[in-house]
Amino acid sequence: MLIGAFYSNSATGDIGNKIEASVLSAISSEKEIVITAVEAEKMKTESEMTVKERVSVYFEDDPVLVRIAGCESSYRHLDKNGYIVRGKVNRRDIGVMQINEYYHLSASKKLGYDIYTLEGNMAYAKYLYEKKGSQPWNSSRACWNS
Repeated sequence: MLIGAFYSNSATGDIGNKIEASVLSAISSEKEIVITAVEAEKMKTESEMTVKERVSVYFEDDPVLVRIAGCESSYRHLDKNGYIVRGKVNRRDIGVMQINEYYHLSASKKLGYDIYTLEGNMAYAKYLYEKKGSQPWNSSRACWNS
């Protein structure tokens, strides 16, 4: 941020006017920068955001998917050792959205989604939701439908 200006002692004052104009421009630009909390979250780099934050931002238009992620994986994509989170009941359910490998791995690959990455897991979940609604996560409905 520019906090001062230099004024020339020259008779023309050209340098001072140019710098003063830059200061005024910088100040008026600063006044125009107003962001919401949601926009601030989006501006964080991915490495600065928690999985829950990333899920919340990614699914901001589909809040049921945020709740589903909380119920299915407690907003975890990787475990403490860096391995993908797997389901407790069905080990073929993987990642933050607990996408089942048996039913969805082949289809997800054909569509270009890598369900082993956080981004691919969320993207394929969004695809599933758009095609089938919340049906793929019916087994945890009691948790996220309240």
